[in-house]
Amino acid sequence: MQRKALAKILEGPLVGRIRRYHALEHATVHLLSRRGPYSQVMGRTTTDGFYVYGPVETQEVAAAASEALARLRAGEHELAVHPRCGTNLAVAGLLAGLSSFLVWGGKGRRLTKLPRLLLAATVAVIAAQPLGLLVQERLTTSTDLEEVTIKGVTGQKVGGVVIHKVELTQPDL
Repeated sequence: MQRKALAKILEGPLVGRIRRYHALEHATVHLLSRRGPYSQVMGRTTTDGFYVYGPVETQEVAAAASEALARLRAGEHELAVHPRCGTNLAVAGLLAGLSSFLVWGGKGRRLTKLPRLLLAATVAVIAAQPLGLLVQERLTTSTDLEEVTIKGVTGQKVGGVVIHKVELTQPDL
């Protein structure tokens, strides 16, 4: 019963849309990074698309987003998972915090617990690496992009930062 409830939440109109857009954001960032390995680009998903931050041209972002959409639809689902996603940081923080909390509690002097606390947090962060990727694959992204279309790509420079908005649309599924 719990799986059905989780599936209902994950595939609901709002969360499902964000998961799809998040997958396309990751794939777009993957492709942009491969074209210019020294360019630092990052993305942020929203309810109507995603932003790409970094020194790239608007045409490059539009081309990468279109190619990413086509490749995800063609089955290249590994593009939906990105090693520098905030999900990985959240999983690492959660595991490190939880393990530290568990070690810190109980009897004993706090100073003597410090080595165990550091070890527990370090092991948690190491374990979080593959777990964060799995959480992305299963929870925070979805490669069900058949109904998603790219509405437009715009760019602007704010201060010294180039920001592109990739606006997406899909019928309510």
